[in-house]
Amino acid sequence: MSNSFADVNRYFERAASLLGLSAPLKKQLETPHREVRVECNIRMDDGTVGTFTGFRVQHDNARGPFKGGLRFHQEVEIDEVRALASLMTWKTAVVGIPYGGAKGGITVDPTTLSKGELERLTRKFTAGIHEFIGDTVDIPAPDVNTNAQVMAWIMDEYAKFHGFRPGVVTGKPVELFGSLGREEATGRGVMISIEEHLKTLGKTLADVTYVIQGFGNVGNNAARLLTEAGGKVLGIGDHTGSFYDPAGIDIPAALAWQKANRSLAGFQAPKVERDALLVQRCDVLIPAALGGVITPSVAREVNCSLISEGANGPTTPDADEVLHQRGITVLPDIYANAGGVTVSYFEWVQNIQQFAWDEQRVRRELEVIMRPAYAKIAEVARARSVDMRTAAFMVAIDRVARATELRGA
Repeated sequence: MSNSFADVNRYFERAASLLGLSAPLKKQLETPHREVRVECNIRMDDGTVGTFTGFRVQHDNARGPFKGGLRFHQEVEIDEVRALASLMTWKTAVVGIPYGGAKGGITVDPTTLSKGELERLTRKFTAGIHEFIGDTVDIPAPDVNTNAQVMAWIMDEYAKFHGFRPGVVTGKPVELFGSLGREEATGRGVMISIEEHLKTLGKTLADVTYVIQGFGNVGNNAARLLTEAGGKVLGIGDHTGSFYDPAGIDIPAALAWQKANRSLAGFQAPKVERDALLVQRCDVLIPAALGGVITPSVAREVNCSLISEGANGPTTPDADEVLHQRGITVLPDIYANAGGVTVSYFEWVQNIQQFAWDEQRVRRELEVIMRPAYAKIAEVARARSVDMRTAAFMVAIDRVARATELRGA
């Protein structure tokens, strides 16, 4: 598939070669530390037994515990999980938080399961991996089709084996040791990434227009925050429908509709074909759904000057080259959507300290990390005459390589 481990390693190889890393060190940094595969058998509501496969890939922990999301999706497979775990290693490194990278997933269409079945599946998976996770070992978090409730089930199941350890997962409900500001964190990070880039052009968030593909946690929060900052969102879409209006989409109305109907289906705005949303005219395109959506053919047609990757791996390597040739700047996923894992880090810190922060502190601390990270990437991009993605990988790989060498074989 397009968002494969091999694709991620193409980005890695390019940056690692520019850094002059030795072949043995490159091999060490590329190779996942541990891969766990779990058979999850659960009793279905109709009395039958359902069998599902779960994965947890722990890529690198040279800079701290493994960290990464858990997704429920029918297309989850080991190569994708490896790719996403690798991306998490570079993501945590590029923003300088003390984690390595991991990722997990269960091959299941969660829309076909009842809430009770989802809970039993989550608990079964947790029981299968509990020896390999923990607040000093590996800390899962929400990802595609998982949420605070799923994290609460994991925390509770883990406690049956290891006692009260709320830091075992992040993205928990605020009522169960979660952090204020976590829900909006990835979308806020996307906004900060755009704002930092626009500053270099002498522009503000209110000066440009946006199209956002994906209207889940990342996309809808980005839409809300950009609108509140004075920006005009021209297009939005989820798996049920896509909408584009040159005069602007009524984002508060879209958010209210989604909250009431759980999707954008039936929302009253000019419709476009789902695949056409990515190529509509705008200044800033934000792919915030699944990976691999910007292919070379899409890259040749996109009608924007800046892309901020809210999703993980939305752009294939071949498409990335097309965008670079066209002069379109890409703020890469390992930086642009790092707001989520950064606030997950804050939640983990609060759990360990048993001391909760207010929302203003969370937002302030997020800016303290995200804004200097942009400056560092931009500095490397200028100094080495490379694109922002290559620069981000160079910053991240250099940090992980240094930690690896300092720790020794």
